[in-house]
Amino acid sequence: MNEFPSMDETSPAPIEITPIRKLLIANRGEIASRIQRTCKAMGIETVAVFSDADADAPFVRTADEAVRIGPAPSAESYLDVASIIAAAELTGADAVHPGFGFLAENEGFAAAVGEAGLTFVGPTPAAIRSMGSKQKAKQIARDAGVPVIEGYDGEDQGALAKEALAIGFPVLVKASAGGGGKGMRIVHEESALAAAIEGAAREAKSSFGDETLIIEKYIERPRHIEIQILGDEHGTLVHLHERECSIQRRHQKIIEEAPSLAVGPALRRAMGDSALKLAEAIGYTGAGTVEMIMDTDGSFYFLEVNTRLQVEHPVTEAITDIDLVEMQLRVAQGEPLPFDQELVDTMVSGAAIECRIYAEDPSKDFLPQSGRVLEFGLPDADWLRVDAGIESGSEVTIHYDPMLAKVITWGRTRWEAIARMRWALRRMTLMGLKTNRDFLIDVIDHPAFVEGDLHTHFVAEHFSEPREPDAKLLQRAAVAAALVAWSRRVGPVANVLTGYRNNRFRDQRVNYTCGDAALEVTYADLGDGSLRVDGELIETGVDGRTVWVQGADGLRWRAEVVDADGSWHVLVDGRTFALAEVPRFPDRSAGASSDGAVAPMPGKIVQLLVSVGENVRLGQTLAVMEAMKMEHSIAAPHAGVVSEVRVAVGDQVDEGALLAVVLEEDD
Repeated sequence: MNEFPSMDETSPAPIEITPIRKLLIANRGEIASRIQRTCKAMGIETVAVFSDADADAPFVRTADEAVRIGPAPSAESYLDVASIIAAAELTGADAVHPGFGFLAENEGFAAAVGEAGLTFVGPTPAAIRSMGSKQKAKQIARDAGVPVIEGYDGEDQGALAKEALAIGFPVLVKASAGGGGKGMRIVHEESALAAAIEGAAREAKSSFGDETLIIEKYIERPRHIEIQILGDEHGTLVHLHERECSIQRRHQKIIEEAPSLAVGPALRRAMGDSALKLAEAIGYTGAGTVEMIMDTDGSFYFLEVNTRLQVEHPVTEAITDIDLVEMQLRVAQGEPLPFDQELVDTMVSGAAIECRIYAEDPSKDFLPQSGRVLEFGLPDADWLRVDAGIESGSEVTIHYDPMLAKVITWGRTRWEAIARMRWALRRMTLMGLKTNRDFLIDVIDHPAFVEGDLHTHFVAEHFSEPREPDAKLLQRAAVAAALVAWSRRVGPVANVLTGYRNNRFRDQRVNYTCGDAALEVTYADLGDGSLRVDGELIETGVDGRTVWVQGADGLRWRAEVVDADGSWHVLVDGRTFALAEVPRFPDRSAGASSDGAVAPMPGKIVQLLVSVGENVRLGQTLAVMEAMKMEHSIAAPHAGVVSEVRVAVGDQVDEGALLAVVLEEDD
């Protein structure tokens, strides 16, 4: 333990510093890699813990040491407190950083770390406990003079339905013990209330081990504004201004920015002061976030405190040039914060935006995806930051949250940050599985987003219907795939490409599907160095996976093409398309019955709501499955009678598995 010497007899008492020499990171993916970067800069060694599913993940390889802590399910690995403490003792780590999610806001874990003689990089167990229950947190906020929204946060869980009726619809049913959209339901009418309470409680139990719920009055068009706070052990508390986190789907953020266009100097002071009052009331140390809901009239209400580092912390780092992980580590060592509120206010500069890249299908209600990442990469720029948990070749499993990476851009103005984000996303290579990358481009291009007209229902309001892919770009993707395939084939005579004929009577053709779209490309090698594609003479060149095409009008376009297992993944004009090549002689006997309800992805059956012989209506929920920490309802494909139920509660099923069969009345 080191001490700073006092300069004279009138100096304050020496500050005791407990240096962190080796840090165990009790997390995975991009946050584990991000914490490692700061540790490297500070000269702190790192220990990664990993499950069997993450044995080959980048964060495991880049750590100084790594310890296997269990099988893939998080309950048997990343949520196993004893295994994590044992890993710290095995490697001689003297501190533990929880990251975000998993055990980051678990007071029992923080206490266990301290009891093991280790430094917990985060607030005290008491502070975590005070904010861990939304019931207690709202009362503390009230007592501190912070505005809170109308609702019910009492102990009697049997009174939830009655209290919801008393508050009036719409109401928000939400888990008391967690966040991130887990265990949360919006209810607009009494008939949906019971199912919402049951589903939210079940999801809360699965995600947080606590099925306690609260009820809140639901504000129709709110902004989600949060205040980043920092506190040290010497009484200094500061806020690092606000973040706007209103662009969400499934109650989970996908785009964040700092600062917010809706928050002026006076409102910023009011929100910041409220956040600091609350932080002072609970004796907060380290990094945390006070989340608030802001109504259209500028009034704001306490939502919750995240007693940890936030996913979106990079946008605050970008506008303040403060490394929040470094501050967490220095505070944990006992150091004072090197700035006060007045200095922080002078450090803020420019604007920053973060886009979260998820493995999900926006055209199917953001259904999570799993699979292998064939190619991943972004260009370099001094205003561009990428926090990623994947690399080319990574496997995305069903066991964890489907977030793959975060892309962060900074600009002197918000409009410059948006332009730079558009530039970066359009040049990002991410192929092999469906992601939300193209959807994010659509959002930041939307006039309402550019103007700053944001609220938490932005996605539902402006993107309620899936957007059809651009037909011209689809065809270009098909042409690019066909040309790369053509360039690789060598005919029976050396140096002669297949498809060439001395006496040609028809062009070659290849067919693809992309979702519901059917595509055809015709091409002919004319034998004199020229090529005809879709009836047009073109010039082209193929260099590995890169192809360029120039038509008769002189316009040249490029595409990146990656193929795997009979599918072609093409990036063209900032958009990604996955094409399936249609066999020349397809098996016409193949095809699934339209009567079947199938699993949209691998997962676990958590609820069966029908039985054989039961009459069901179109869209009625037949079963509920859990995958990637979210619940998914399986709907009846049409009205009729349930003739088969092929699964039971607790069954683990594969994507495409037949769960139930519904026969139409006249079948």
